[in-house]
Amino acid sequence: MPLQADAIVVLGCRMLPSGRPAAPGARRAATAAQAYREGVAPRVIASGGRRWGAQIEARVLSAELRRAGVPADAIVQDLWSLTTHENAIFSAALLRRMGARRAAIVTCPWHMARALQNFREVGIDACALPSPHVSAPAVARAWQRGHEVVSMWLDARAMRRRRILSESADWLLDAVRQGET
Repeated sequence: MPLQADAIVVLGCRMLPSGRPAAPGARRAATAAQAYREGVAPRVIASGGRRWGAQIEARVLSAELRRAGVPADAIVQDLWSLTTHENAIFSAALLRRMGARRAAIVTCPWHMARALQNFREVGIDACALPSPHVSAPAVARAWQRGHEVVSMWLDARAMRRRRILSESADWLLDAVRQGET
């Protein structure tokens, strides 16, 4: 049975000064756009508020999605999250506002387990939609594994305090909707 979700969430990563994503981000955006065109979900959340110079992850990803054929009105931007657990918290708030329960999460394969864990922790029925795997040198793979082990521990710690951030996300989205920010 083909993958079906209420929304696709594409997670941010490094952006280039040119306003284009680095290769992993480009693969993520292409995967999300293809899934949208194939009817996996009617909406795409570009998640990531981290700045890379003058570039913000969600804005760059949104531009890539539009270039790949996703209509602007199908894209929602999470401009607040700076980490994977924040991607989950802020995207969950956006998903609740859409009435969405199931999300296809787009990220790199090495990052997927932690991303899914975070989204499930905030109550999202999350399914994996990995971007294409690119073989990395052994040193890079070792760094990625170590990074994920440490980050999973840090995310679990942060998630114990997620209520205040979730309440802030809801407040922020209400303020945006009412034109206060």
